[in-house]
Amino acid sequence: MTVKLESVIPLTMAKLKFGAGATEELGYELKTLGAKKVLLVTDKHLWEFGLVDKVKTIIEDEGIQLTIFDEVHIEPTDVSIKHAIESVGDVVFDAFVALGGGSTIDTAKAMNLFNTYPADLYDYINQPIGKGKLVPGPLKSMIALPTTGGTGSETTPVSVLDLLDLKVKTGISHVNIRPAMAIVDPLNTLSQPAAVTAGTGLDVLTHAAESFTNKPYNTRPKAESPALRPAYIGSNPIADLWSEKAIEWVGKYLRRACFNGNDLEARTYMAMGATFAGIGFGNAGVHIPHALGYPIAGMIRDWIPPGYGVEEPMVPHGISTILTAPASFCFTAPSNPEKHARVAELLGVNITGLSPMEAAMKLPDTIIQLMKDIGAPNGLKALGYTQADIPGLVEGGWKQQRLLVGSPRPVTKEDLARIFKESMELW
Repeated sequence: MTVKLESVIPLTMAKLKFGAGATEELGYELKTLGAKKVLLVTDKHLWEFGLVDKVKTIIEDEGIQLTIFDEVHIEPTDVSIKHAIESVGDVVFDAFVALGGGSTIDTAKAMNLFNTYPADLYDYINQPIGKGKLVPGPLKSMIALPTTGGTGSETTPVSVLDLLDLKVKTGISHVNIRPAMAIVDPLNTLSQPAAVTAGTGLDVLTHAAESFTNKPYNTRPKAESPALRPAYIGSNPIADLWSEKAIEWVGKYLRRACFNGNDLEARTYMAMGATFAGIGFGNAGVHIPHALGYPIAGMIRDWIPPGYGVEEPMVPHGISTILTAPASFCFTAPSNPEKHARVAELLGVNITGLSPMEAAMKLPDTIIQLMKDIGAPNGLKALGYTQADIPGLVEGGWKQQRLLVGSPRPVTKEDLARIFKESMELW
């Protein structure tokens, strides 16, 4: 029987406003939507920097009734998501506004989804962990205002959460949970600490590099209907354009943004890079580093990230994905040396005179050097993991089949174990 291959590239993305001062246009956009009753989802720490008060004033000046939920949990869990959903109850809002980093935006996505279509949390969580049910229809309009330059959640169709009892991260993926609009204002990222800048910036890199090297869309089976086409379709010429620019800007500006938080040019390009990477991977998808990042975050025991202002063990998403990226890209490089070489080149490597494979193999060391420069942990060992943890990490990563299907090279459990082993210590 002949398998029909995919031939359609559906580019779905949020409406976007970008630039210093763009936040001031939030009220106009809500008024345009006809919103009269809005829920603002945010992080209580942002009150300290005046950002919540600023957004509150902008919304209320339009005569819009506003409710604020500021109990977002950094790196959302099933417990925190359930609490957020229950806090809304049966109250109906015209629109949702998310002010914060990826944790806030992902929490707001879930609140919007379950407020619109009530269900058990596991109904919409991706298979095989959850039931993976399709979102029945459109949600209420949601506007995302990111305050970190990294996650790209303002443009993506996924909400990520940590399942505490299972000790694994997973997500809810569907095009209908993507925000209706992203207002990306680099001024909102100036309060971001250096450690958070580093972690979210590394997330930009893995998003874009995994998207760019993902299994091509036209090598995958065609969906039986457009409704069943996955949110992540594989690398394609459209997504590649967004991913390439994001990688280039990480190479040029991430170090500067980490070393000088008031460098507005660096902040601007990292904010733009985050959004571009979100558009790229939100269409093409990610693969091995993100799949393995979920158990790395989910199985953490006692490591507390410096600079994040948290008192409980957790692994920032960008750190969890970057730790296995060097070994992962070493593994996937033979699938398409030219693309891996291009990533290295965009990060600043001079590949003149090198064969595609020689250039591709410069990528792992280039990523490691960037990690060293901005103070990232030196491998899984730095987080407290040992060789004895590898079987559990492999099982957790193997559950992320929706992401592993994007690997451009077929991957086995043995391959994952080797990648984890090579990621224990990076320099």
